[in-house]
Amino acid sequence: MYFIISTRRLRRATPAWAAVTIGLALLSPGFVFHSSTGTMCVAWTSALAETQPADPILTLDLAIARALAGNPGLAEIKARAEAMAAVPAQAGALPDPTVSFEMLNVPTNSFDLRKEDMTMLGVGISQTLPFPGKLALREKIADQEALAVADSVDEARLRLASEVKQGWWRLFYYDRAVNLLDEAERFYRQLIAIAQTKYQFGKGSQQDVLLAQLELSNLKNEKLELVSLRHRQDARLNALLDRTPETSVRIPAEAEFKLPVIAESALQDKALKMRPLFAQHRKMLDAALSKVELAKQDFYPDFTVGAGYAVRQNTEAGQSRSDFASVQLSMNVPIYADRKQAKAVAQRQGELLQEQYSLQDEHHKIQSEIASKTAEYQHAKEKLLLLEHEIIPQAQQAVNSLLAGYQVSQTSFTDLLRTQLAFFQYQTQYWQALTSTQQLLAELSAEVGEELGHD
Repeated sequence: MYFIISTRRLRRATPAWAAVTIGLALLSPGFVFHSSTGTMCVAWTSALAETQPADPILTLDLAIARALAGNPGLAEIKARAEAMAAVPAQAGALPDPTVSFEMLNVPTNSFDLRKEDMTMLGVGISQTLPFPGKLALREKIADQEALAVADSVDEARLRLASEVKQGWWRLFYYDRAVNLLDEAERFYRQLIAIAQTKYQFGKGSQQDVLLAQLELSNLKNEKLELVSLRHRQDARLNALLDRTPETSVRIPAEAEFKLPVIAESALQDKALKMRPLFAQHRKMLDAALSKVELAKQDFYPDFTVGAGYAVRQNTEAGQSRSDFASVQLSMNVPIYADRKQAKAVAQRQGELLQEQYSLQDEHHKIQSEIASKTAEYQHAKEKLLLLEHEIIPQAQQAVNSLLAGYQVSQTSFTDLLRTQLAFFQYQTQYWQALTSTQQLLAELSAEVGEELGHD
């Protein structure tokens, strides 16, 4: 087993964490400690390292890259955007012309093309011309809708990256928590050995041994639950990365995390400018405005122009007959405007209001999410720093003092057990708070539409 903590944020707290890690190391075989500027590394080695699977280690950046490249849900939205990009050119094109072939005034009793003067063979072509401005509006609507779908791809990328980050950090927490439980098990085994020795020499009670054994069993139960949760999270992350659910996910034992200073008002302003969802809604709003204009244009008629040429055969006696040419101009007459065109305008105006309210609703939702997540982040950050700089060092000192006192029968075993359990709980809370800060930053990045960087 090889466990490394590496973080720039901890460099100001190296003395406090050194006390924690050295305290753990005193009860752990195979301890290796290395400290350098800005980085603290702690390692426990054992023969189990040789039996680790050869699966590649999944870093956070690699996980995000794989998800963006292979996630089928994102690929579906990309395909839809590509399909929509082909619509504007179609919407702005004229309708296909119509070509016609005719046999006119053919007598049904003989079907002779030479007998009647008005019998002829004709060919014609016609083209429908929408009222000026309609085609441009249709192309504009399709273009805005296509651009909105393209923005939805960017929005989906943000959401997918956020989900991957949150899942990755959850796995990171599970690994750290399991490592802590392993260290706790080693501590309690040594504590049981000390208690048994004291009991054999008549300086302790069997109750001390039983209590330590009970806590050891509880730790094993917690470890089983954590391993089960990790397996489930493996499957969820594999689904996002388009991998089989049973694929083993190995998280690196080293991670750098960031705790930037963020201001809610600045994030709200950034979201309005950067968030693809707002850009998508604004484009849909523009499309809705154009649809209202197009519905008003339907009060004006469309035109159809055409031309034809009819060929007549010579008479049976060989007399020549002149061919005929014709031109055509027609238009539709909107005589049902009150029931059709006027209702269409009302429909489009209702859809415009819908888009306006939808944009306003999304704005309020995102404002609320940013406000709540910013508050959660600040709370988790403060808790993390409190645990790092005050609670964990104090708990470590208390454990060391009580352990020394118990070995010479000056302190209660129950106090030692309770304090040691609290110490491990504080360490677990530290990793929970750390994970929460990184997950909340991932969520805030998605809400804002921009990666939140370092201080």
